[in-house]
Amino acid sequence: MAEEPKRLETPFTSEDVEALRTGDIVRISGAIFTARDAAHARMKESIENGDPLPFDVEGQTIYFTGPAPASPGHVLGPAGPTTSSRMDAYSPLLIERGLRAMIGKGLRSDEVKNSMKEHGCVYFGAVEGTAALLARCVKEVEIIAYEDLGSEAIRKLAVEDFPAVVVNDLYGGDLYVEGREKWRRKARK
Repeated sequence: MAEEPKRLETPFTSEDVEALRTGDIVRISGAIFTARDAAHARMKESIENGDPLPFDVEGQTIYFTGPAPASPGHVLGPAGPTTSSRMDAYSPLLIERGLRAMIGKGLRSDEVKNSMKEHGCVYFGAVEGTAALLARCVKEVEIIAYEDLGSEAIRKLAVEDFPAVVVNDLYGGDLYVEGREKWRRKARK
């Protein structure tokens, strides 16, 4: 029998992320923020210039996505995860400022994983190919910064039961590494 998903509410506390382990299946409710490459580059520039960020990242979650326009009757169009490694150059700057979680797809760099362990942040994977289904978890949308970036503008999403899995916990766990090793052992038997 499958384990019940852990129900989480944003913003996250240190204790929330400390309780998570690689492989945990979660359902997230509350506010999450969207940001992709261009928005991350602008946030980095703000940090370097000593300017405030468009939102306080303390305890927050960033979902690496650039949603499509909403069709009639929906608040958001399909919103699948973007390849997270494209944000690796920027993520440690936000993690150091209290970012508690990131959602995307794919591997993260050692620099990002080390920053996550040091500052208390987790990385969730969202299932690729489910963009329309993930968008159904979004109940409200507000563009809060960089509207000129179109789909890459920073949006605040109110989500309900957004499904994800812990890929990297703050203890050094890595679902990609652990999964490969698990299946390698099974194949040898």
